Amino acid sequence: MTAQIHTRRALAAQLRQIGLGAGDSVMVHAALRSAGRILGGPDALIDALHDVLGPGGTILVYTDWSDDYHDLLDDDGTVPAEIRDDIPPFDPAASRARRANGAIAELVRTRPGARRSANPGASFAAVGGRADWFTADHALDYGYGERSPFAKLVQARGKVLMLGAPLDAMSLLHHAEHLARIPGKRVVRYETPILVAGRKVWRRIEEFDTSDPVVDGLPEGYFGTVVEDFLAAGGGIRGSIGDAPSVLVPAAEMTDFAVRWLEDRAASR
Repeated sequence: MTAQIHTRRALAAQLRQIGLGAGDSVMVHAALRSAGRILGGPDALIDALHDVLGPGGTILVYTDWSDDYHDLLDDDGTVPAEIRDDIPPFDPAASRARRANGAIAELVRTRPGARRSANPGASFAAVGGRADWFTADHALDYGYGERSPFAKLVQARGKVLMLGAPLDAMSLLHHAEHLARIPGKRVVRYETPILVAGRKVWRRIEEFDTSDPVVDGLPEGYFGTVVEDFLAAGGGIRGSIGDAPSVLVPAAEMTDFAVRWLEDRAASR
C-alpha cells in the first residue's frame, strides 16, 4: 500500500534528481492528478519544492485571473454597458487564478507569504525568497515582455517545471513570442477593471495575442513542438515526479531556443 503513496520526502528526492536545487527559482505548471496519490495532498508537493529550494529559492506560477466576462467584449475590446457596473475589478490579493491553469496556481497564490503581480491577464504568484522581486513592477501593457516575471525568470537563470502538464502549456513561450523579431504579430486591445487605491478603474490594455499562435501559419499547440525540439537538441531533463512524467528546462536557454525557432520559420516563409 505505501508503495503507491508518494511522501513529501520521496517527492523532494525526485525533484532533486530532475535537476532542482537550493536557491533555484522555478516556474511550475502541474497536472496534479497525474502525480498520483500524495500523502498530505498537493500541499505536500509544494512543501517538497520548498524543501529542495530552501529559503532562498522561489516557486512561481502563472495565475492569470477568472475574467469570465472576456468573451462578451465587442470587436473593439469594450465591455458592454449593461454589465459594466457588475464586473468586479482585478485585485492581486483576492482575485482567483484562472481554473484552466490548474489547481497549483491557486494553491501557490494562497500560500502564506505569497505575492501576486499586478497585470491581470499575465499575472504571476510567487512564494519564497525572491517573491517580492519577481512580482513587482509588472507592466500592464505587453505583460509578457521585458517588464514581466517571465523576463525576470530568464534574468535569474530560473527554471520551468512541467509536472505532468502538457508541454504546449509552457507559458514562458509567450515571452519568446514577444521577443521574436517576426512580422505580422497579432495585437489585441481590450479594457479591464483593476483595483487602484480601493477603487475600480477601467484600463485599456495592449499586448500580443496569447489566445492563438501569435502569427498566422503556426499550428495550434505548437509550443509543444518547440519544447520537444529543445529536448531533442539536448536541452532540459525528463524525469518523474510522483507518477507524473515531467520535464525541467532552463528558462534562459528555452527562451533563446524558442526565439530562434520562431525567427527561423518566419524567415523560411
